[in-house]
Amino acid sequence: MKNYTDIDEYKKILVDKDIINQFEAIFKYANEAIIITDNSSVIQKINPAGIKMFGYNEYQEIENHPIEVLIPKRYHTSHIGHREKYQEHPKARSMGVNYELFGQKKDGTEFPVEVSLSPFKNENGSFVVCFVIDITNRKKAEETEKNYRHELEKEVEERTLILKEAIQKLEKTKVELDQSLKREQELNSMKTRFISIASHEFRTPLSTVLSSLSLVEKYGNLNETEKRAKHIDRIKKSIRNLTDILNDILSVNRIEEGAVVVNLDSFNLKYFVEELVSELNGILKSGQQILLKGFEDLKSNINQDPKLVRHILINLLSNAIKFSPEDKNIIIKASNFENDVTIEIIDQGIGIPEEDQKKLFTRFFRCTNAENIQGTGLGLSIVYQYLILLKGKINYTSEVKKGSTFKVTLPKNN
Repeated sequence: MKNYTDIDEYKKILVDKDIINQFEAIFKYANEAIIITDNSSVIQKINPAGIKMFGYNEYQEIENHPIEVLIPKRYHTSHIGHREKYQEHPKARSMGVNYELFGQKKDGTEFPVEVSLSPFKNENGSFVVCFVIDITNRKKAEETEKNYRHELEKEVEERTLILKEAIQKLEKTKVELDQSLKREQELNSMKTRFISIASHEFRTPLSTVLSSLSLVEKYGNLNETEKRAKHIDRIKKSIRNLTDILNDILSVNRIEEGAVVVNLDSFNLKYFVEELVSELNGILKSGQQILLKGFEDLKSNINQDPKLVRHILINLLSNAIKFSPEDKNIIIKASNFENDVTIEIIDQGIGIPEEDQKKLFTRFFRCTNAENIQGTGLGLSIVYQYLILLKGKINYTSEVKKGSTFKVTLPKNN
């Protein structure tokens, strides 16, 4: 029985020796550094891979030194605190979770590492096995990947920006095309309205001229002078209407082509308006008068384009006459200021409906309550454009069936 026990013990010794040999083989030939430290973190043993990794020639240069000899100096203080805390509750784990670890070679060169710890005990005391991997190549690969990803993101961003700019240009082009199409549609609509209005406006005075000419000839033969004079007057008014229509059309065309040139001249506004009113007396309705107020204060001259000012005032006064009933006076009131002069044309006519007022200066626009009154819808749009050229402005107030007031402001020196 004793011999049997001796044999078992011998086999056990052989098995233990074989395990030791295997461990020694792993320790010696492993590609990663294996470092064994005692409970004071003093290096007891380091394998050949570790000696090579940390740039030493012999293990004697490292053994019996604190583990900090393999760590950059800037981490020594914090590392001592970490390892002492670890010794209180040692367990197998990885080091450096959520932050980077660095080793230091003999020559002071630093390199990134991964470290795993495994504590063990034997009859000689407590120890820790440190497994250290040099991850320099992995970090380089990660950095390369990071740079590549950054370059790729940058390229994607640049391409996205180019695409965004291209889309913006397309959207801008679309908006321009839509605006161009809208302008073309508006132009076609204006052309249609113009043809309709012009044909109607020309037809009425021409018919009047033709019928009146026949009657003038008839009454001339009958020596009925009063009736003959009446129809001659009708012919004159019809010709004036035709002239006004043509002037409006020509003015619109010149404005469109940018052919309206401001020719400044010095003139007295008081005498200018008095002469203008004298000319317009011929188109007043029965019982109408044009009354002047405030012009006695206009003693000095203004420096403006008399031709454009004339066109503006004729348009506004003609409208006041046309849209006012018989026996209702039109007032033209002047106010003199240091740098400006204002002229107000006040009538007691049909007024402008509130819903029509926002379109009042639109070309070819006719108010809903003025459709049966002769006109092209061009006058106020021309007035507005001429005032822009003269650096002036126009305001108005109006109430249906009570009348309108148009206020023109002109600088004395354009």
